[in-house]
Amino acid sequence: MSILNEIAEKLMQGKAKDIKELVPKAIEQGIAPKVILEEGLLAGMSVIGEKFKNNEVYVPEVLIAARAMKVGTEILKPHLVSSDVKPAGKVVLGTVKGDLHDIGKNLVKMMMEGKGIEVIDLGVDVAPEQFVNAAKEHNAQVIACSALLTTTMGVMKDIVDLCVAEGIRDKVKIMVGGAPITDAFCKSIGADAYTPDAASAADVALDFCKQANA
Repeated sequence: MSILNEIAEKLMQGKAKDIKELVPKAIEQGIAPKVILEEGLLAGMSVIGEKFKNNEVYVPEVLIAARAMKVGTEILKPHLVSSDVKPAGKVVLGTVKGDLHDIGKNLVKMMMEGKGIEVIDLGVDVAPEQFVNAAKEHNAQVIACSALLTTTMGVMKDIVDLCVAEGIRDKVKIMVGGAPITDAFCKSIGADAYTPDAASAADVALDFCKQANA
């Protein structure tokens, strides 16, 4: 088995300790950091994402795989910076104002990072202004907002409206998600995409980033 396959396998099993040994070994073997990231770490995370979507693995498996991924990317980071590997895109992520739920949001963050996207995580209880300011400051391609309460869903429309008012609506895609959110709601507020789960959210965000960078 090639070392890249081994990295992907160990990542899927959530074996952070093995990842910690294998990634430097791959660098020593002269494999390009970008290749280690894409064909080792991201390849493994992508399988976990698919399995999660199909209910073949659950949140705990995703969490331990993401932890192993983090260990690997931390080791690669200095090498990636020196070889000028840019992230696939930037997403501003947060749970909307008045809502303090973060489990779904954190899963989305992990899945997006698993696709090579840089995530600016604003946390919970995030006001529309914070989303818009962060998107401008970081030049993000996507704003992804989450709500678990029906009482906070309306804030998503405020985010869309503020993007229009601030003149960035044509530069940024707005994604919405969370238990009470539906595709119909997404369309009614003028957002760009609704996704039912974290893995789909990462796929859609990656597509949006690719379109923006094309």
